[in-house]
Amino acid sequence: MSTRLTGISSMATRQVLAELAAAYRQQSGADVASEVVFESVGGVDAAKRVQAGEQFDVVVLAADAIDKLVASGRVIADSKADLVRSKVAIAVRAGAPRPDIGSEESLRRAVLSARTLGYSTGPSGTALLKLFARWGIADTIRDRVVQAPPGVPVGQLVARGEVELGFQQFSEMASQPGIAVLGTMPPGTEIISIFSAGLCAASNQPEAVRALLAFMQSPAAADTKRRHGMEPA
Repeated sequence: MSTRLTGISSMATRQVLAELAAAYRQQSGADVASEVVFESVGGVDAAKRVQAGEQFDVVVLAADAIDKLVASGRVIADSKADLVRSKVAIAVRAGAPRPDIGSEESLRRAVLSARTLGYSTGPSGTALLKLFARWGIADTIRDRVVQAPPGVPVGQLVARGEVELGFQQFSEMASQPGIAVLGTMPPGTEIISIFSAGLCAASNQPEAVRALLAFMQSPAAADTKRRHGMEPA
């Protein structure tokens, strides 16, 4: 019997989820074909919509956001499934000078030299601000730091020249035209986010959702995750 599942996610996982959804439909067989459609928006907005009780079957967000939805009863507690580990990368506009970011000290110099710095909402952005505070430069660069609006990739701001040095999940940076990805954060500064999925309490297809989550956690999904710059969680 065919089913249709609807999901919501943050932007960081939109491409990997689209590919996993297509693979799941293909492997499930024609007699039990499951169409999975994800809407990808800013993570803060996605969490608010699930929290408000909007009808979704599955939600994929940073692990701490899923935990909050579990605590409020919007996600079924025993359904939480860690899917991927995603590293934060650093980018400049295509054709711009490429600063050295190979060590913690060189990255600190690059940050201090940049006219503007872009970061995203969510836990990775919070972790970046904590790093700046640990370096003792938070006040120095405060007026140069730009937070991308929810749902707007930092790479887009970099490509338009609105920020000189951008920080966001590698999975989002990799597909953004007009930028050059310098690499991920160097040793001692790594920012790694875990993205998890959960069965929404509002779903009326819990068994179908659990089957999808099992597939997305399975070894069969690992290559797809790596192709999108992530590691299986």
